[in-house]
Amino acid sequence: MSFLPRSRILHPASAVLAACLALSACAPALDWRDTRLEGSAALLQFPCKPTTQRRDVPLAGVHVNLALHACAAGGQTWGLAVADVGDPGLVGPALAELTAAAAANLGASAGQALTLRVPGATPNDASVRRRLAGRLPDGRSVQMQVAVFAHGTQVFQATVLGDAVADGAAESFFSSLRIAS
Repeated sequence: MSFLPRSRILHPASAVLAACLALSACAPALDWRDTRLEGSAALLQFPCKPTTQRRDVPLAGVHVNLALHACAAGGQTWGLAVADVGDPGLVGPALAELTAAAAANLGASAGQALTLRVPGATPNDASVRRRLAGRLPDGRSVQMQVAVFAHGTQVFQATVLGDAVADGAAESFFSSLRIAS
């Protein structure tokens, strides 16, 4: 949902963020459903039916096809992005870049670290979950919770974005993340 710093706003990943924000315009109540993401072993619960957008983006020095699965409900946008960087040596840098870009897009600092446990994920020091607060380019205040993790050479960025992010609903979303065996 937020992949690149504002200084590179013309990048295709900015279009992904804009699409996610547009999704939040009309949000039904939370309707949790199990979702298995095509092309990955990721399983999670979304509070609404996600749609998928794909973009070719630079990440960790390579061009990747990034799939964003996102929906809007409860005044928030929920998403999980996945890309395969193809090289185990690029996983850590890609996760760090996704984390830094999420903060940069909101003009936020590193944010508060939160617990991240994704059963089946490949251990990586760059895997992290953070609570961020900042502003969109239009000046609107927003909150975000973002988590990045990996499975093999696939990198994932899970996000909840809204004017306010309810901790209980965000916890339901992030605790449902898992990698199928």
